Amino acid sequence: QVQLVESGGGLVQPGGSLRLSCAASGSILRRNAMGWYRQAPGKPREFVAIITSGGATSYADSAKGRFTISRDNTKNTVYLQMNSLKPEDTAVYICNAPPATWGQGIQVTVSS
Repeated sequence: QVQLVESGGGLVQPGGSLRLSCAASGSILRRNAMGWYRQAPGKPREFVAIITSGGATSYADSAKGRFTISRDNTKNTVYLQMNSLKPEDTAVYICNAPPATWGQGIQVTVSS
């Protein structure tokens, strides 16, 4: 059973940065595309970013220019570097191994 475990969330001021990590068990990370989603209170889950097994990336418009997804296959870990954070980025961020393997999510709060 593949497991995904997120870390690195927390409280940050507007304009600040955070780096989220998603540690994957087993070899799934090397074979798969991996993605990040987020869900704010009262809103549906939304796509944030994805990285293919070959390293190609794609971002939601809200993340372009501010967020960077990367992967380290030697560590079975995917990262989401988030810069210039805004209050509207506040959400639970959830790691995904397509199509249907999800982490438990981690809270990111952007507030002064």
